[in-house]
Amino acid sequence: MAAVPIESRSALSRLWNNQETRSLILQTVTLVVVLTLVGLVLRNVAINLEAIGKEFSFDFLNQPASYDITFSPFIEYSSRDTHLRAYAVGFQNTLLVAVCGIVAATVLGVTMGILRLSRNWLINRMVYVFLEFTRNVPVLLHILLVHGIIVTTLPPPRGAIDVGGTAFVSNRGFYVPAPVFEDGAGIVGLVLVAAIVAALLFRRWAKRVQVETGRIYPVFWICAAIIAGATALAFLLTGTPLAWEVPELKGFNFQGGMALKPEFLALWLALSYYTSCFIAEIVRAGILAVSHGQTEASFALGLRPNRTLQLVILPQALRIIVPPLVSQYLNLTKNSSLAIAIGYMDVVATIGGISLMQTGKEMETMIIVLGTYLVLSLIISAFMNWYNRSIRYKER
Repeated sequence: MAAVPIESRSALSRLWNNQETRSLILQTVTLVVVLTLVGLVLRNVAINLEAIGKEFSFDFLNQPASYDITFSPFIEYSSRDTHLRAYAVGFQNTLLVAVCGIVAATVLGVTMGILRLSRNWLINRMVYVFLEFTRNVPVLLHILLVHGIIVTTLPPPRGAIDVGGTAFVSNRGFYVPAPVFEDGAGIVGLVLVAAIVAALLFRRWAKRVQVETGRIYPVFWICAAIIAGATALAFLLTGTPLAWEVPELKGFNFQGGMALKPEFLALWLALSYYTSCFIAEIVRAGILAVSHGQTEASFALGLRPNRTLQLVILPQALRIIVPPLVSQYLNLTKNSSLAIAIGYMDVVATIGGISLMQTGKEMETMIIVLGTYLVLSLIISAFMNWYNRSIRYKER
């Protein structure tokens, strides 16, 4: 049977057989179906809210929260403040745990990943046992375990462990001196920022020189000297505009200074070492993926093992390590929502917990909580994707 000429086909058939047009049609239909379903769900929600006498509104954010938050290191808060300010404190606490946890988990993970490849049998086995135990126990149990150890084993404030007369450790928290900035501190801050920028520019210049000539500068020590030296000089020239508020025991607890509450410490430590165990396996796999010939070649050139790891192995392994590392950073950030189990006032406990129960705004508060975690996840993903693109192989 002879094939039907293209000219005789209908216009619709020709559009459908065009790959780009067919793809556009399918995407348009899919988008319309999804938007229709979302519209039906929202309409159903609006009808149900109206039936029970509720109004969809975020006006409750301007109402007094009428509850206390025990940990707010950077934002002043009292029970007379609004739900919006309570949300800001909760977001601050979530962000603080996420950032501190990511930093600590990265350092621990890289260290344990390298130690897993150590030729020392005892160190290798100890790290292996710790990794396997930690990864196979739910993270919530780790959080409860660390919190229980801090609360039950440390002494009460009156018997707190004195560290040099300036810091104190008790089951109510770790109390350390708080900085009090005076006139001129802003200048020191600007100098510090400028020194960091100068150090980054020097690091980039040193890397370019190394690629072009092979000459290696002690980048770390030079950058440290630039930052520390410039900041210290500015600090002295402005008359040392920094004082310290030392915590003091008054009544049944310490007053003044900066307090790291047991809930924050437990959540931070548990999430950090739990996530670091997964990062360690990612780092180990990335290092093993680099050909052993690279190590032998660097040894033949006279590089020491630590310089080989720093200059040859890790730069190549990063291209394998970074993509799965993004997932672990996202997991740590989302796992911080378990803070409510130990009473840490994060965004879930504040706006998604107490504020929800006080106002009865289930839809509104959950939208805020979901949107918060969505934005944090997208920011982390965008930054790590940018970093991944910056370290990938460049085609010439």
